[in-house]
Amino acid sequence: MTLATPVQSADTVQLAPSYVLPLTLVAMALPLVWVQIWLSLTLSLFGLFLLFQAVTLRLLLTSMALEIYRGQTLIRRFPYGEWLNWQIFWSPLPILFYFREVNSIHFLPILFDPKALQTCLEQFCPRSPG
Repeated sequence: MTLATPVQSADTVQLAPSYVLPLTLVAMALPLVWVQIWLSLTLSLFGLFLLFQAVTLRLLLTSMALEIYRGQTLIRRFPYGEWLNWQIFWSPLPILFYFREVNSIHFLPILFDPKALQTCLEQFCPRSPG
C-alpha cells in the first residue's frame, strides 16, 4: 500500500486517507455512554462526520497549490504563493493541520497521511526560516 500516490504527474501527489482521528473519536465516545450519553452521542457523530469526509474527500498537492476534491469536483484550491506559514500540530498523534494565507487562517483535521502531507509540503511549500 502506497501512502502517497502520484496522480497525473510527478509534481502532483494525492494523499492517502487516514482514518485514525475519526475512529479514535468514535472509540472514545463508546465508554462515555455510561458517563454522559449526550457527550458520547455528540463525539461519535463528529467522528462519523470526519470518517465520511476522509472517505469522500481527496487531497492533492501540486507544485502550485493544495487542492481539495470531492470525487472529480474541485472544492477549493489554496495556492502556495498566498501562504505565510503552515504547521502540523501534535507530533505524537497529528490531529490538526494549520496554514495561514495572506487573508485567512485555516485549521483542518488530519484526515490524510500526516507524514506524506508534511513531506509534500516541505517539497512544494517550504517554511521560511524564523
